[in-house]
Amino acid sequence: MDDSLEKELNLIIAKKVQTILKQQDVEVLMTRESDKGLYEEQTSNKKVQDMKNRCALINDTKPDCVVSIHQNSYHEEYVKGAQVFYYGSSEEGKRLAETLQERLISYVDPENHRQAKANSSYYLLKKTEVPIVIVECGFLSNWEEAKKLQEDNYQNQIAWAVAMGILSYLGGGVE
Repeated sequence: MDDSLEKELNLIIAKKVQTILKQQDVEVLMTRESDKGLYEEQTSNKKVQDMKNRCALINDTKPDCVVSIHQNSYHEEYVKGAQVFYYGSSEEGKRLAETLQERLISYVDPENHRQAKANSSYYLLKKTEVPIVIVECGFLSNWEEAKKLQEDNYQNQIAWAVAMGILSYLGGGVE
């Protein structure tokens, strides 16, 4: 999987979600608004420092919820479909994940039979003190899905589904 493509798609979709939420008067704090990570250039392990800094930012600002946008990959090309992960012992994280998963299926891909899934090993999920989920928007390892993920209209559908899920979780919003 091309890491630069994933980073680019993550940011594009996240900014689309941000735009929709701001239109609904939801205050949005992005951990990344450019191609720059949250690390110092001279650091030996940029990924670790980036993750620690993201967690610190989230824990310091204590938002109502956190949605981290990603793209998935798998060694078998046939695997596809958006899936939302939450920290295993977080009831609020589970509620947020299930709400987002439901919207992704109904608004984007009714054929997707994936369920929101608990995960206790992802650093971001373990080290964050607020309800947090990781949204895997699709599989870049699936040629057909990777092509769709690069299309503006499909990105808009995903962003709309995620934003509507967040609004529903927060207890309001239009659909």
